[in-house]
Amino acid sequence: MEGGSNTFEDVAFAEEPRLITEPGRAARVAVLAQPVLASLGYRLVRVRISGFAGCTVQIMAERPDGTMSIEDCEAVSRALSPVFDVADPIEGSYRLEISSPGIDRPLVRRSDFDRYAGHVAQIEMQVPIDGRKRFRGELHGTAGECARIRCDETNDILLRIDDMAEARLVLTDALVAESLRKSKQRPNQGD
Repeated sequence: MEGGSNTFEDVAFAEEPRLITEPGRAARVAVLAQPVLASLGYRLVRVRISGFAGCTVQIMAERPDGTMSIEDCEAVSRALSPVFDVADPIEGSYRLEISSPGIDRPLVRRSDFDRYAGHVAQIEMQVPIDGRKRFRGELHGTAGECARIRCDETNDILLRIDDMAEARLVLTDALVAESLRKSKQRPNQGD
């Protein structure tokens, strides 16, 4: 959203809800982080809290074009730190880590399943479907409230996005190649 323009795509980007969200403490952090990120032109992808090497609060965010530079991470960190200091969503000390979603990113919005159609995803459901909670296959976009995934050579399975515990892209040669192609097409951010 450089130049202060606010296009329809930017508004739709900011307003599209996350359908796969975090429970507990991570949800409290997400509620605080989302409006701050939106005010800066980013959107929240995921919050993770881990106890590895002390407590770490990891916030994944992205720009409308899916990128997140080091400078973006620094700006988000500077904006979120005082908000978290006042609200104190995590008991005790913690380390705040801001990052991009990465190549093998989580899929949390309906548009993610459409944007990455043709790539392999791994999905875990909250409750079993025909005795099965984990699905891996090629994404074929969405159909209504469901993601369409092809797990074998002939049949697509429809999985309700609201019923997913987690969904993420699987690192494949095709995904890496597309990421490299896109990064070469983008002008250098920071010049």
